[in-house]
Amino acid sequence: MIYSKSWCPDCRKARGVFLEHNVPFQEIDIANDAKACKFVKQINHGNESVPTIIFPDGSYLVEPGNTKLAEKLKPYFN
Repeated sequence: MIYSKSWCPDCRKARGVFLEHNVPFQEIDIANDAKACKFVKQINHGNESVPTIIFPDGSYLVEPGNTKLAEKLKPYFN
């Protein structure tokens, strides 16, 4: 799950990493979803930090670089 904002360049980069490695994902634009925005703020100590990426094991990354994200995604590569 990628929590993002449509205008965010780091969010576009994160989507690109998922797409490059054929890892399926769901994306929620927190600018259009108040519940999702509240969730992101809870995780990020009141900040709307995006991308916030939640993994199936419950772990998450906030604003990761491409290399760090690709490393975390390795178990999900298709």
